[in-house]
Amino acid sequence: MTARPNVVALGGGHGTAVTLRAARHYAGSITAIVSVADDGGSSGRLRDLLGVPALGDLRKCLVALADDSSLLAKAMEHRYDKGELAGHALGNLILAGLIDASGGLVEGIAEAARLVGAAGTVLPATEQEVELVGVDPLGTTVGQVAIMASSTISTVTVTPHSSTPPAAAVDAIAQADQIVIGPGSLYTSVLATLAVPGIAHALSATTAQKVYVCNLAPQEPETRDYSVEDHVAALKRHGIDVDLVLIDSSPGMAIGAPMVSVVARALAGSNGLVHDPDRLAAALDEFATIAPPSMREIQ
Repeated sequence: MTARPNVVALGGGHGTAVTLRAARHYAGSITAIVSVADDGGSSGRLRDLLGVPALGDLRKCLVALADDSSLLAKAMEHRYDKGELAGHALGNLILAGLIDASGGLVEGIAEAARLVGAAGTVLPATEQEVELVGVDPLGTTVGQVAIMASSTISTVTVTPHSSTPPAAAVDAIAQADQIVIGPGSLYTSVLATLAVPGIAHALSATTAQKVYVCNLAPQEPETRDYSVEDHVAALKRHGIDVDLVLIDSSPGMAIGAPMVSVVARALAGSNGLVHDPDRLAAALDEFATIAPPSMREIQ
């Protein structure tokens, strides 16, 4: 691998934003490939009103990569609490305007990245407006918000099935040295990204090191009672094999028998609820220079 690896982060929401903040410490280049399947909150309202893919997770990732001095990046996180704009994040509205002015989702995101001085590239998992569909033993559940409220989902897909990732996303995966999957809501952020046709295929074709950053604890109710083994099994059901699973050393989740290298490090922040970017950076950097076949540490 290169001295400073090309890092690709896949997922969405706050989890991938933490990964991007971590990657800024050690990566030579950074690309985020982000879910656009959210149908709740400001993102859902703008989807209904403007016919655009979900923008909220893209905004969070842009802010995570933004120059620390960017006032625009700080303003993008401002959320209105009154009137017709109540609930909307300013960044979502800015993104919607840039997408319209530039004529495309990828182009609009790129312009937003330029304006905030982003230290990397943010790409949507697909440019199409998609819905997330969850499958459980009793049938299907449609929509990210509804899937988040279920504890029985076993797989997710996106519709339309003809949706494809941008060519730049496939290229970034092919050129990556390290691919970081997660942390984040397993079905509604992580697998919502990986379920886009073409993403899983690109991951299976790459020789990059693939690291799954497991959540600190099961998420209620989406992954109630899940162990690390259950998380790995869910990835496998979606055609995703990883070289390494990175977990926190505190007993927040049972490990089980995941049949993959599992490494424990102190990763939680001071509140114990989210990953600390500095700690995550140290752990990811530690393994970024180790080729997948040599990783056998299990703790």
